[in-house]
Amino acid sequence: MSTRIPPGPGAVPMPSRRLFVQGIAAGGVVAGIAAAGVPQRALAAASAAPRLAGAPAVISDTRVELAIGESLANFTGRTRPAITVNGSLPAPILRWREGQTVDLFVRNTLGQHPTSIHWHGILLPANMDGVPGLSFNGIGPGETYHYHFDLKQSGTYWYHSHSLFQEQAGLYGALIIDPAEPAPYRHDREHVIMLSDWTDMDPGALFRRMKKLAEHDNYYKRTLPDFLRDARRDGWSAALSDRGMWGRMRMTPSDISDINAHTYTYLMNGTAPAGNWTGLFRSGEKVLLRFINGASMTYFDVRIPGLKMTVVAADGQYIHPVSIDEFRIAPAETYDVLVEPSGQDAFTIFCQDMGRTGYAAGTLAVRHGLQAPIPARDPRPLLTMSDMGHDMGSGGHGGHDMAAMKGMEGGCGASMGHGAHGGGSDAASKAPKHPASERNNPLVDMQSSATEPKLDDPGIGLRDNGRQVLTYGAMRSLFDDPDGREPGREIELHLTGHMEKFSWSFDGIPFAGAEPLRLNYGERMRIVLVNDTMMQHPIHLHGVWSDLENAQGEFQVRKHTIDMPPGTRRTYRVRADALGRWAYHCHLLYHMEAGMMREVRIEE
Repeated sequence: MSTRIPPGPGAVPMPSRRLFVQGIAAGGVVAGIAAAGVPQRALAAASAAPRLAGAPAVISDTRVELAIGESLANFTGRTRPAITVNGSLPAPILRWREGQTVDLFVRNTLGQHPTSIHWHGILLPANMDGVPGLSFNGIGPGETYHYHFDLKQSGTYWYHSHSLFQEQAGLYGALIIDPAEPAPYRHDREHVIMLSDWTDMDPGALFRRMKKLAEHDNYYKRTLPDFLRDARRDGWSAALSDRGMWGRMRMTPSDISDINAHTYTYLMNGTAPAGNWTGLFRSGEKVLLRFINGASMTYFDVRIPGLKMTVVAADGQYIHPVSIDEFRIAPAETYDVLVEPSGQDAFTIFCQDMGRTGYAAGTLAVRHGLQAPIPARDPRPLLTMSDMGHDMGSGGHGGHDMAAMKGMEGGCGASMGHGAHGGGSDAASKAPKHPASERNNPLVDMQSSATEPKLDDPGIGLRDNGRQVLTYGAMRSLFDDPDGREPGREIELHLTGHMEKFSWSFDGIPFAGAEPLRLNYGERMRIVLVNDTMMQHPIHLHGVWSDLENAQGEFQVRKHTIDMPPGTRRTYRVRADALGRWAYHCHLLYHMEAGMMREVRIEE
């Protein structure tokens, strides 16, 4: 966790809301100053005259020393502590080649706090995975840990801390593995685009605020004029019924994301929008853009007005090319896209958050100093009952086991109509079986009747927007199922939570009280996830690939992170070919810390 700066008479005043969202043009790591023990007057001086550390270095040596330490960062006009790698935020870009063996010596210079690095999506031995308490003990203050592993894959990945909230404080970086064989596409140059969210708050204090007031950033609750408008449009009875349903669930349809631009400044390669990160191109070139979502809590909707994008890889794995205008990238996901900029000197890379409260932005340009117009943010979306796996038209409770809801705070049950986006049948559309641990559980505020994967649904806020939006259903791996076996058994898990209590879990059981999931070494199995919450969750299983299935239960696309929108039931295959203890969790950092995590043991 980052070092807290004590209040004092020289404290820098909080910036305006507009400045906080846009950031400052010269924002970044303040070079040459360590955060620990810095007096308040030094912080004020650093804020007045920031010195920038520059873009992340690219390290391609296979024997690397990385020092995790504390630095000062100023993205909003207020200098705050950050956790950096070799003094850089983001951390240095690590670039290697498939087939190499790497040795990394990671030194902890934080002074008081243990640390760690997890190599996200990389296949390696369990003791190299970097999760304290599971794969190793963590890296204590003053200690150095030797990571040693072979590179068995290629593609776009990333690395980050798995210790408390250090990822939120800046400990994340890109990891690129060039293929041993030529890629199935051609490009002339490339840029890594790391997206992230920054808060001036101490991340631990932000987590405590979420536990006390989870609705802090939800400024957009519906008002009486909204009700009157809905009554005119839908009728008095329908409007009252809708408000009653939301009221009984103690939820609001405007609660798209837990934390948004009212708290966060969004960064592109460690640069706030006002800083205008720029990637160069020459007209007519094919440019590969490697997008990585290193944010702790933010989904980004990415587009480049005036340019088509061709998606060629997802989570580091090649897919059949898909031509799109826009894509949603969940925390921890990566997408490689090709663009061919021409006809103008600058294009804006525009990445608005899912709740439309702010954005990260940068520029593709023929030279530095240019900037294209920033597009207006899309209208703020509202969740519907169908989004959450409930169908108001079904009479409210059809087909649902209401006994399971008795005593549940804010519980709501309904069967979902099959006219919803996505369609589905067979293996991927069976009715969910809610576990007994969800019943009468004070940490579960709703259950979904989701029966479909909704793989063709662009998602909340992206439907019918006039742009071609990437969906999971449009992606197909460039290879067949690498295992080939049908799953021998199936595990169904429910993503559960309580919005007001900011409690998150699998099957209503937080991590601290959950038994490990046990997989037999070598087996091929199916994991079924059902999202019983109104929030979207990116789920990451360490150590092995997650092979997403289509609506018929057939292999579709290989990923390391499976996004789970509300009201969905998605299935994927796993080959348990990595012995050891592995983490399995939501990659929304504060959801994981609040309990949405399990241990997976792959045993002989």
